[in-house]
Amino acid sequence: MIIQLEKDIDKAFVDQIVDKLKSLGIKVTPVNTQQGNYLIGISGKGFDIREVGGLEGVRDVHRVSDDYKLVSKKWKVKPTEVDLGDGATIESGGLAIMTGPCSIESEEQVDSMIQHLVKNGVKIMRGGVYKPRSSPYSFRGLGIEGLKMWHEKAKANGIKIITEVMQVSQIEPMLPYVDIFQVGARNTQNFNLLDELGKVDKPVVIKRGISGTIDELLHSAEYVFSGGNEKLILCERGIRTYEKATRNTLDLNAIPVLKEKTHLPVISDPSHGIGIRKFVEPMALASIMAGADGIIYESHEVPQKAFSDGQQTLNYPDSDKLIKKMQATYALRKSLDLE
Repeated sequence: MIIQLEKDIDKAFVDQIVDKLKSLGIKVTPVNTQQGNYLIGISGKGFDIREVGGLEGVRDVHRVSDDYKLVSKKWKVKPTEVDLGDGATIESGGLAIMTGPCSIESEEQVDSMIQHLVKNGVKIMRGGVYKPRSSPYSFRGLGIEGLKMWHEKAKANGIKIITEVMQVSQIEPMLPYVDIFQVGARNTQNFNLLDELGKVDKPVVIKRGISGTIDELLHSAEYVFSGGNEKLILCERGIRTYEKATRNTLDLNAIPVLKEKTHLPVISDPSHGIGIRKFVEPMALASIMAGADGIIYESHEVPQKAFSDGQQTLNYPDSDKLIKKMQATYALRKSLDLE
């Protein structure tokens, strides 16, 4: 059960509501976010919901049977919209395009990529400054100084930044320079990290775990929401299966299923989802037709020289073409009323 409280409710009324819920045998967890105040109630027995709904200070009461209550679509009819400012939004039924290199490598690379984005009207740049690599000897990012340089150049051109945070200690120094924190597949169930991201007022993209289920992804989002942060986006990025022909198996099924289960925006990462450059385009277009609210993919001026993930990265001409095809595919989806 989710009890929505009035925004400026007095603490005395909150205490009265909590006492009433406890008298009904309901375990109560308060959740205060940027956008609202809630009480999450867990009960093993039935009760008359009107006993709660009529209390002073209660805005609405919703019965939600899902374990992931706050991110469930069963109580929030209006989909969540993440507004980044400067005309950049990620929202249900939209098409947010995010691209950039796997790793931020140099100042010259950032300049080149920003020119590519501005040329195509893309508002969000992806890139890593802390890179979780399978080998400890691989390039692992430029760190906070690289992020500061990237932020300065992106801000000057109206570009928003999405980058991965790997551990709790990185959140505070990264906070002034990041527009969207990304939780990577390896950290989807790092609950300490998710708890801390619940305390920040910045959007968070949560990628599906390497072998994670849809419900596990939703539970990860619930951690962040229950910590106080409603600005959430879910990302299908492929899962590990027994198939060896591709890097991962991009689960297109997950996109409409997630759209049915949650009010949060759902995006797709075809670069990691398939891991083969020539197949990124068809999987991106298929993701849009499946209902994705955005596509995040990797691009680089010379993918063969990329410090990481070059095999799944598009060059600029191919990225130009993909952006146009994604916009055309999105228009087709709208015309077919496939929302």
